[in-house]
Amino acid sequence: MSKTVEIFVFDEIEVLDLGGPFEVFSVANRLAQHDGEAPPFNVVTVAREAGTVLARGGYEFCPSHSFADAPPADVLVVPGGVVEQECTRTEVISWLRQAYEEAELTASICTGAFLLAEAGVLSGLGVTTHWEDIDDLERRYPDLKVQRDRLWVDEGRVVTSGGISAGIDMSLHLVHRLEGQDLAERVARQMEYDWRTL
Repeated sequence: MSKTVEIFVFDEIEVLDLGGPFEVFSVANRLAQHDGEAPPFNVVTVAREAGTVLARGGYEFCPSHSFADAPPADVLVVPGGVVEQECTRTEVISWLRQAYEEAELTASICTGAFLLAEAGVLSGLGVTTHWEDIDDLERRYPDLKVQRDRLWVDEGRVVTSGGISAGIDMSLHLVHRLEGQDLAERVARQMEYDWRTL
């Protein structure tokens, strides 16, 4: 049975923080189907409410779900971007906390770590984020074990990554964890991506 990968989306999201992981899981599905296997992932995007999301740089898109009709997530992915406003929305933080509780695995890219920290699900864990924001993360959430110069930090149930393209590396790591090294390597090769591992 395929795992539902739920990517939280919001205005001012970093485009590659969304597109990179989406492509990794989607390519994994295509390769599995090419082999005559069921797709391992059901990839969906979820916004706070229905309507168009305006990402950084003016990129507009329509998410597949809102909080009101989102399916339960097996894997929750929280991208970054400009997250200050989202961190102040009580409905966003409550939804993230609930989705985390239900999910098998939760991951953040870049400043998505701030959203998970605000939701209280990173306390005491080793984490990372974009190099430009790492001092701020450490200052705002002193209970976190912030790690520098890491593409991603895997704490078992929670995985956090550095910024932007590091989310692709981390997503390949998640495919490796969930579906095996062979599929992860094939996905990277199909994407013509030089997968950076730890």
